[in-house]
Amino acid sequence: MTIQKKCSSCLTLFECGDTAISFCWCNQYPAIFNLATTQDCLCPKCLHQATIEKIDSYVTDINKNGIENNSAAELKTSTDYIIDIDYYIENGLWVFTAWHHLKRGSCCKSGCRHCPYGFTKEKL
Repeated sequence: MTIQKKCSSCLTLFECGDTAISFCWCNQYPAIFNLATTQDCLCPKCLHQATIEKIDSYVTDINKNGIENNSAAELKTSTDYIIDIDYYIENGLWVFTAWHHLKRGSCCKSGCRHCPYGFTKEKL
């Protein structure tokens, strides 16, 4: 069972499944937003873009202020990966983002391109 909502950003109508008997598509996204009392849900396109922008800001802050301030690893996360948030595809290969690594909470020491822990291929 779904209900129809209007995006509080672009005013597009979309289906929301967050009811007493089902969960909405937005539950796959990280729980990084606090909705103000005057704001309702965002449509899939607006939520995706807003999530990317918020994560980019978070990663920038982590790079400036240090990895010890990482709270991303404490978030309840989905096992689903979201394109442009957890990874992107380059030459047919998945490239994990800094956000993906921050959610893991530790370095895998594989020399990943976007490693926020400072481990590079030169250190292999």
